[in-house]
Amino acid sequence: VKVKIPFGNKYLDAIFSVPEKKSTYGVILTHGAGGDMNFPHLVSLAAYLASHGVLCLRFTCKGLNIAYRTKAFKTVVEYLKLSDDYKLLGVFLAGRSMGSRAAASVIRHLSQEDDDDFIRGLVCLSYPLHRPKLQSKLRDEDLLFIRCPVLFVSGSADEMCEKQLLEGVASKMKAPKKIHWIDKANHGMAVKGRTTDDVMEEINAQVFSWLRENIELEHK
Repeated sequence: VKVKIPFGNKYLDAIFSVPEKKSTYGVILTHGAGGDMNFPHLVSLAAYLASHGVLCLRFTCKGLNIAYRTKAFKTVVEYLKLSDDYKLLGVFLAGRSMGSRAAASVIRHLSQEDDDDFIRGLVCLSYPLHRPKLQSKLRDEDLLFIRCPVLFVSGSADEMCEKQLLEGVASKMKAPKKIHWIDKANHGMAVKGRTTDDVMEEINAQVFSWLRENIELEHK
Protein backbone atom coordinates (compact mmCIF):
# COMPACT_ATOMS: atom_id res chain seq x y z
CA VAL A 1 0.00 0.00 0.00
CA LYS A 2 1.61 3.26 -1.13
CA VAL A 3 1.22 6.30 1.11
CA LYS A 4 2.49 9.86 1.24
CA ILE A 5 3.45 11.04 4.70
CA PRO A 6 3.29 14.82 5.32
CA PHE A 7 6.70 16.19 6.28
CA GLY A 8 7.01 19.96 6.62
CA ASN A 9 5.74 21.42 3.36
CA LYS A 10 6.34 18.23 1.37
CA TYR A 11 5.68 14.50 1.52
CA LEU A 12 7.73 11.38 2.17
CA ASP A 13 7.02 8.46 -0.14
CA ALA A 14 6.36 5.29 1.79
CA ILE A 15 5.05 1.77 1.25
CA PHE A 16 3.29 -0.54 3.70
CA SER A 17 3.95 -4.26 3.32
CA VAL A 18 0.88 -5.65 5.03
CA PRO A 19 0.59 -9.19 6.43
CA GLU A 20 -2.51 -11.28 5.74
CA LYS A 21 -3.53 -11.31 9.39
CA LYS A 22 -3.76 -8.18 11.50
CA SER A 23 -0.37 -7.33 12.88
CA THR A 24 0.21 -6.08 16.42
CA TYR A 25 3.83 -5.05 15.80
CA GLY A 26 5.47 -3.19 12.97
CA VAL A 27 8.88 -2.32 11.61
CA ILE A 28 9.75 1.06 10.10
CA LEU A 29 12.56 0.70 7.62
CA THR A 30 14.70 3.18 5.69
CA HIS A 31 17.67 3.26 3.35
CA GLY A 32 21.27 4.44 3.52
CA ALA A 33 22.92 7.58 2.13
CA GLY A 34 22.40 6.48 -1.46
CA GLY A 35 19.30 4.90 -2.94
CA ASP A 36 15.75 4.92 -1.64
CA MET A 37 13.12 2.64 -0.13
CA ASN A 38 13.23 0.43 -3.24
CA PHE A 39 16.80 -0.65 -2.47
CA PRO A 40 16.64 -4.44 -3.06
CA HIS A 41 17.69 -5.38 0.49
CA LEU A 42 14.86 -3.31 1.98
CA VAL A 43 12.26 -4.66 -0.44
CA SER A 44 13.40 -8.20 0.37
CA LEU A 45 13.29 -7.66 4.15
CA ALA A 46 9.89 -5.93 4.04
CA ALA A 47 8.35 -8.77 1.99
CA TYR A 48 9.87 -11.38 4.32
CA LEU A 49 8.56 -9.68 7.46
CA ALA A 50 5.06 -9.20 6.03
CA SER A 51 4.94 -12.85 4.95
CA HIS A 52 5.79 -13.76 8.56
CA GLY A 53 3.09 -11.58 10.08
CA VAL A 54 4.97 -8.35 10.81
CA LEU A 55 3.75 -5.09 9.27
CA CYS A 56 6.56 -3.19 7.57
CA LEU A 57 6.53 0.49 6.56
CA ARG A 58 9.48 1.56 4.48
CA PHE A 59 10.07 5.13 3.39
CA THR A 60 12.36 7.30 1.30
CA CYS A 61 14.09 10.35 2.67
CA LYS A 62 16.80 11.78 0.44
CA GLY A 63 19.36 13.99 2.05
CA LEU A 64 22.77 13.46 3.57
CA ASN A 65 22.20 15.53 6.68
CA ILE A 66 21.72 13.23 9.66
CA ALA A 67 19.59 15.76 11.57
CA TYR A 68 17.24 16.05 8.58
CA ARG A 69 17.03 12.27 8.18
CA THR A 70 16.33 11.91 11.92
CA LYS A 71 13.52 14.47 11.72
CA ALA A 72 11.96 12.61 8.81
CA PHE A 73 12.18 9.27 10.64
CA LYS A 74 10.52 10.81 13.70
CA THR A 75 7.68 12.10 11.51
CA VAL A 76 7.11 8.59 10.16
CA VAL A 77 7.05 7.14 13.69
CA GLU A 78 4.41 9.69 14.73
CA TYR A 79 2.41 8.98 11.57
CA LEU A 80 2.29 5.24 12.26
CA LYS A 81 1.58 5.76 15.95
CA LEU A 82 -1.51 7.83 15.13
CA SER A 83 -2.66 5.62 12.25
CA ASP A 84 -6.24 4.39 12.48
CA ASP A 85 -5.68 1.78 9.81
CA TYR A 86 -2.95 -0.07 11.67
CA LYS A 87 -3.34 -0.03 15.42
CA LEU A 88 -0.01 -1.31 16.68
CA LEU A 89 1.20 -2.10 20.18
CA GLY A 90 4.73 -1.18 19.23
CA VAL A 91 7.26 -0.70 16.46
CA PHE A 92 10.88 -1.52 15.83
CA LEU A 93 12.96 1.07 13.97
CA ALA A 94 15.28 -0.29 11.32
CA GLY A 95 17.64 1.21 8.81
CA ARG A 96 20.50 0.44 6.53
CA SER A 97 23.78 2.31 6.99
CA MET A 98 22.96 6.01 7.44
CA GLY A 99 19.31 5.03 7.91
CA SER A 100 20.29 3.04 11.01
CA ARG A 101 22.12 6.08 12.39
CA ALA A 102 18.95 8.12 11.90
CA ALA A 103 16.91 5.39 13.62
CA ALA A 104 19.29 5.35 16.61
CA SER A 105 19.13 9.14 16.81
CA VAL A 106 15.29 9.11 16.82
CA ILE A 107 15.21 6.56 19.63
CA ARG A 108 17.60 8.65 21.69
CA HIS A 109 15.56 11.82 21.12
CA LEU A 110 12.21 10.19 21.83
CA SER A 111 13.45 8.46 24.96
CA GLN A 112 14.47 11.85 26.34
CA GLU A 113 11.08 13.35 25.54
CA ASP A 114 8.58 10.75 26.71
CA ASP A 115 8.59 7.34 28.22
CA ASP A 116 5.85 5.67 26.30
CA ASP A 117 6.92 2.27 25.10
CA PHE A 118 5.76 2.45 21.48
CA ILE A 119 9.33 1.93 20.26
CA ARG A 120 10.40 -1.58 21.15
CA GLY A 121 13.81 -1.91 19.55
CA LEU A 122 16.36 -0.97 16.91
CA VAL A 123 17.68 -2.95 13.94
CA CYS A 124 20.96 -1.68 12.45
CA LEU A 125 21.89 -3.13 9.06
CA SER A 126 25.49 -2.20 8.19
CA TYR A 127 25.69 0.44 10.93
CA PRO A 128 28.35 2.96 9.74
CA LEU A 129 30.36 3.13 12.95
CA HIS A 130 33.15 5.14 11.34
CA ARG A 131 34.20 6.49 7.96
CA PRO A 132 36.39 4.19 5.87
CA LYS A 133 39.95 4.25 7.27
CA LEU A 134 38.89 6.70 9.99
CA GLN A 135 38.54 4.37 12.94
CA SER A 136 39.51 7.03 15.49
CA LYS A 137 36.16 8.86 15.22
CA LEU A 138 33.31 6.58 16.24
CA ARG A 139 29.65 7.38 15.70
CA ASP A 140 28.58 5.70 18.89
CA GLU A 141 27.06 8.47 21.01
CA ASP A 142 23.42 7.61 20.24
CA LEU A 143 24.02 3.88 20.74
CA LEU A 144 25.37 4.43 24.23
CA PHE A 145 22.19 6.28 25.26
CA ILE A 146 19.70 3.70 24.00
CA ARG A 147 18.00 1.35 26.45
CA CYS A 148 15.72 -0.70 24.18
CA PRO A 149 16.98 -3.95 22.53
CA VAL A 150 19.33 -3.50 19.57
CA LEU A 151 20.26 -5.90 16.78
CA PHE A 152 23.29 -5.22 14.60
CA VAL A 153 23.67 -7.13 11.33
CA SER A 154 27.07 -6.26 9.89
CA GLY A 155 29.58 -7.70 7.47
CA SER A 156 32.78 -8.95 9.04
CA ALA A 157 34.65 -7.14 6.25
CA ASP A 158 32.64 -3.90 6.45
CA GLU A 159 35.02 -1.02 5.77
CA MET A 160 32.80 1.30 7.83
CA CYS A 161 32.37 -0.93 10.84
CA GLU A 162 35.46 -2.73 12.04
CA LYS A 163 34.53 -5.89 13.94
CA GLN A 164 36.51 -5.25 17.12
CA LEU A 165 35.35 -1.65 17.29
CA LEU A 166 31.65 -2.56 17.10
CA GLU A 167 32.16 -5.30 19.69
CA GLY A 168 33.85 -2.72 21.93
CA VAL A 169 30.95 -0.28 21.57
CA ALA A 170 28.43 -3.08 22.19
CA SER A 171 30.18 -4.03 25.42
CA LYS A 172 29.68 -0.45 26.67
CA MET A 173 26.01 -0.25 25.69
CA LYS A 174 23.36 -0.32 28.41
CA ALA A 175 20.79 -1.84 26.04
CA PRO A 176 20.28 -5.58 25.49
CA LYS A 177 22.14 -6.12 22.22
CA LYS A 178 23.04 -8.77 19.71
CA ILE A 179 25.49 -8.68 16.80
CA HIS A 180 25.11 -11.01 13.85
CA TRP A 181 28.17 -11.02 11.61
CA ILE A 182 27.73 -11.85 7.94
CA ASP A 183 30.98 -13.63 7.18
CA LYS A 184 33.24 -11.78 4.70
CA ALA A 185 30.50 -9.30 3.75
CA ASN A 186 31.43 -5.70 2.95
CA HIS A 187 29.41 -2.56 3.77
CA GLY A 188 27.01 -3.30 0.90
CA MET A 189 26.58 -6.88 2.22
CA ALA A 190 28.25 -8.36 -0.84
CA VAL A 191 30.13 -11.62 -0.24
CA LYS A 192 32.38 -13.23 -2.83
CA GLY A 193 30.96 -16.55 -3.89
CA ARG A 194 27.46 -15.92 -2.50
CA THR A 195 24.43 -14.58 -4.32
CA THR A 196 22.62 -11.50 -3.05
CA ASP A 197 19.51 -13.61 -2.46
CA ASP A 198 21.47 -16.06 -0.36
CA VAL A 199 22.92 -13.28 1.81
CA MET A 200 19.51 -11.63 2.10
CA GLU A 201 17.94 -14.88 3.26
CA GLU A 202 20.44 -15.01 6.11
CA ILE A 203 19.82 -11.35 7.04
CA ASN A 204 16.02 -11.61 6.84
CA ALA A 205 15.88 -14.76 8.94
CA GLN A 206 18.16 -13.19 11.58
CA VAL A 207 16.08 -10.03 11.79
CA PHE A 208 12.81 -11.92 12.03
CA SER A 209 13.98 -14.38 14.69
CA TRP A 210 15.35 -11.50 16.78
CA LEU A 211 12.04 -9.61 16.44
CA ARG A 212 10.13 -12.71 17.43
CA GLU A 213 12.32 -13.23 20.50
CA ASN A 214 11.75 -9.64 21.59
CA ILE A 215 8.02 -9.70 20.96
CA GLU A 216 7.73 -12.98 22.89
CA LEU A 217 9.75 -11.50 25.77
CA GLU A 218 7.13 -8.74 25.90
CA HIS A 219 4.35 -11.26 26.34
CA LYS A 220 5.94 -13.29 29.12
